Amino acid sequence: MNGTAAPHAGEAPSIARRLASMVYEGLLLFAVAFAGTWAFFFASGGQQVDGWLRHLLQLQLVVLLAGYFIWCWSRGGQTLAMKAWHIRLVAPGYASVPPRLALVRFVYATFTVGGFMLAVAAAFARHNIWLSFASLAVCGIGLGWALVDRDRQFLHDRLAGTRLVRSA
Repeated sequence: MNGTAAPHAGEAPSIARRLASMVYEGLLLFAVAFAGTWAFFFASGGQQVDGWLRHLLQLQLVVLLAGYFIWCWSRGGQTLAMKAWHIRLVAPGYASVPPRLALVRFVYATFTVGGFMLAVAAAFARHNIWLSFASLAVCGIGLGWALVDRDRQFLHDRLAGTRLVRSA
């Protein structure tokens, strides 16, 4: 895409392809978060991270991950994982995804996909099978939405006005 022509309304990638891309993305995000945490510890002189310092680290990681996604989505519509799995984010009516829409998508995805991952991890850490099932049911709605959506889009894409399409 050259940035001047509006993207065509392509076919949505399969749910399996999108989930595989998300697993790959998780590995990449682990590396990005690890590097950001290391930089934080280096800058803080290796102090114990608790209290307000812990919240500052968490804020830094959210800003770092938001910056990663917004930059990738607004500059070509793909993260590295999305490139590997031939998936592109588009915003109908725009030549490329505007940073504002990329931020909106990030916020919605944080609460649907990110909330799903955190809820499942917390449920299993407490060894409470009922909490695990409740987490899957409540937070999994964002991902499961693609099963009933007319365009097979995730809930965060539907809410943000963006679409995932197959790329060449």
